[in-house]
Amino acid sequence: MGKKAKTSRKGKKAWRANISTEDIQDFFEQSTKDALSGGNLSQAPDEALFFVDNSKDLSVKRKIEKHREKVLHIDSMLQKNPFVKAVPSSTLKKSKKKRKQIANAKDVTECGTEGSVSTSGMADLWGDKGGDNRVVKKMMKPSPIPAVEVEPPGCSYNPTDESHQEALAHAVADEMQKVYRNELGPEPVPLTVPGETIDEEEMYFIEADEGSDDDMNPENLDENEHGASEKRPFKTKRVTTVELNKRARRKEQLKREAEAKKVQKLSKEIDGLPDILQEIAEEDEEKLKRHLRRVVAKKEKSKSCPPRLGKHKFEPAPVQVLLTEERTGSIRKLKGCCTLVKDRFKSLEKRGLIPVKNNKRKY
Repeated sequence: MGKKAKTSRKGKKAWRANISTEDIQDFFEQSTKDALSGGNLSQAPDEALFFVDNSKDLSVKRKIEKHREKVLHIDSMLQKNPFVKAVPSSTLKKSKKKRKQIANAKDVTECGTEGSVSTSGMADLWGDKGGDNRVVKKMMKPSPIPAVEVEPPGCSYNPTDESHQEALAHAVADEMQKVYRNELGPEPVPLTVPGETIDEEEMYFIEADEGSDDDMNPENLDENEHGASEKRPFKTKRVTTVELNKRARRKEQLKREAEAKKVQKLSKEIDGLPDILQEIAEEDEEKLKRHLRRVVAKKEKSKSCPPRLGKHKFEPAPVQVLLTEERTGSIRKLKGCCTLVKDRFKSLEKRGLIPVKNNKRKY
C-alpha cells in the first residue's frame, strides 16, 4: 500500500490537536492538594485560622523578671519624678500669647476637620502641636577680628631695613608705655607703716592731752558762752499796734516786689525764646555728635580688643620681631620658637570665644 497523503496543518483538526491543557492540569493538582490539606485557606474563616491564648505561663514570666536589668539607686534618683512639677521655661511664657491667637483661628477649622479625621482614621502629621516647646539656640555674632592675623612685614625672617626698623620702633614704644605706666601710676597702699610702737600707758597720756587742748580752743569757748546765754531767761517785749501795722505793710511790699520780679523775669524769658531754642538745638546736635563718636570708638575698639567676659583685662601679646643681631636672611637658620599654642590661645581670647585668664604663675 502506498503512503497516506499529508493533510494541511491549516485546518480545524490541526488547531484542536495543538491546544495546551496545562492550566487545567494545574487546577486539578491544586484542588487535590487542598482536599488533602483540609481545604482552601483563602476561603476559611478567621476563627478557624486564629485563636486567642488566654493561658498564663508563670515560668516564663519569672525568668523575664529575674533576668531584667536592675536599676541602681543613683539611676533611679536621676529618673523623672511624676510628683515633682517641672519649672516652666521662658519659651513657654512667650508661646502662651501665640497659642491664644492660634486657638481662636483653629476653633473654626477643627469643627469641620474632626468628622473627616474620625471617619478616615488619618491625623495631620504636620500639625503645630508641641511646636512651641522647642529650645531656640542663640547664634553667636561673628567677631570682626580675623582668626589668623597677618603680622607687619617687619616681623619676617628676611625683612627690608625700613620695615624692620618700623617694627622695632613699634615694639620699643609698647614696652616703654608699660614702663611709664608702672612708674607714673599710683603707688600701692603699704601693708606696714613705719614708726615706733606706743605703750598703753603713753596712750592714756596722749588722749588726756588732746582733750585738754580741745577745751582751750577759742571756738569751744564761744560755744560755752552761747550755751550760757541760752540758759538765761528770755523776756518777751510787748508789741504795739503800730509795730504790727508796719510789719503788715512791709510784708505786702515784699510780696508786690516779688511778683514784679517774677513778671520781669518771665518777659525776659519770652524775649529770649529764640536764643533758648537755638541753645537746645545746639545741645541736641552736640549730643548726636557725641553719640556718633562713641559708636565709632566702640566699633574701632571691638576690632582690636575683645568683649569683657571676666574680671581680667585682655593683654595683647608682644610683637614677635627679630633683633638686628638675630637677622640671618635664611629660614633654615632661624631658632625654634614654641609660640604657636600661645598665639592660638591669644587669638581665642581676642575674639571673645573664651574668657581672659590671669597669666601670672605662682612659683
